[in-house]
Amino acid sequence: MSFYTPSSNISNLPTCSETALMYSQKLQTVICEEIAATDGWISFARYMELALYHPGLGYYNGGAAKLGAGGDFVTAPEISALFGYALAKQIKQISEQVVKHRGQADILEIGAGSGKLARDMLHELEHNDCLPQHYYILEVSAELRERQQQFLTEQVPHLMTRVIWLEGLPEQFCGTILANEVIDAMPVHLVEWQGADVLERGIVWQESNRTFSWKNRPVTDDALKVIAGNLTQQINPQHDPDFRYCSEINRAAGYFIRGLAGILQQGAVILIDYGFGRSEYYHPQRNQGTLMCHYRHHAHDDPFYLPGLQDITSHVDFSALYDAAEEVGLPLMGYTTQAHFLLNCGITEILTRTPVETAQNYLPLANQLQKLVSPAEMGELFKVIAFGKALDLPLYGFVSGDKSRML
Repeated sequence: MSFYTPSSNISNLPTCSETALMYSQKLQTVICEEIAATDGWISFARYMELALYHPGLGYYNGGAAKLGAGGDFVTAPEISALFGYALAKQIKQISEQVVKHRGQADILEIGAGSGKLARDMLHELEHNDCLPQHYYILEVSAELRERQQQFLTEQVPHLMTRVIWLEGLPEQFCGTILANEVIDAMPVHLVEWQGADVLERGIVWQESNRTFSWKNRPVTDDALKVIAGNLTQQINPQHDPDFRYCSEINRAAGYFIRGLAGILQQGAVILIDYGFGRSEYYHPQRNQGTLMCHYRHHAHDDPFYLPGLQDITSHVDFSALYDAAEEVGLPLMGYTTQAHFLLNCGITEILTRTPVETAQNYLPLANQLQKLVSPAEMGELFKVIAFGKALDLPLYGFVSGDKSRML
């Protein structure tokens, strides 16, 4: 078979090696075979799942660097250890209450990236004499898991008896469950409103021009149909038959919340990601959705470009997370911007540990803090939401800047 040729609108992206291209072509073959086996069409959610998580070929299971200057994107823990130090203050508060009732408190990090957040939080919690009994990491990527193990063994060798990698969620858990930039990479369904019709966008392979292509079908999944129907009033489709509106529905996020609620006995779930409440997410003017791809620090909107070699993401609908938690009796503990959360957790006080007089140390940290909290950087777009169980205290991170009215 022949393979996808990049479209001209992204021809300025960095080129990849022949080895990487062959890697992507293998994944394209897998996707094409699945399309052929399912009447020539798969949902975008299935395409995204294969592109990101196919064992051995998906983006998160490949060997290339994902994070940092040498990868495709940068997360908050990669920017600064201040992020993990501030987050540790919130975890310490939760852990102290859990320990009073349970005798021990653990941490479960889902999707630990490079392992830097785990290192920074462990350092800070050790400094404050509040180490968890266990620091569990649930990582779906075998390649990232191996990198995390190597990194943490080098960085915190004396704490490795506490660090345990899991294959799945434990049956029960007490402490803090943390996920930083995890939900944005969950496979999403793409739904398109065309006049009075609601359609699901899917993928077909066009051999004639060697490319994947979009093809819409009526929404047939009952649960997806209900969600799309509930959004119709928010989107406010026009009577004009030429009306078009496309956006994402992340059903996986709801399953994720329900799964966490099922194991949490006492403690909190803290989720950090970029996104909005429903009214902003599905604003009538946001008619092209939020789907975005990241390749070597270039952002673009073509999910068909070199599958397996680029990240594919969508923003998070935090209202959907809230609804899912409410359905399973997991109370909201707070919702705010990343800037407010980090400032509430004392990130500026942590910075002052480094004397201003030592400019070579202080100035880089000050610049890093600016990236984390500035509205022009990560401060406003990124949000923090927390759900709790059997906690009777206001969480430090949400004492000011409450945004729950936006859910």
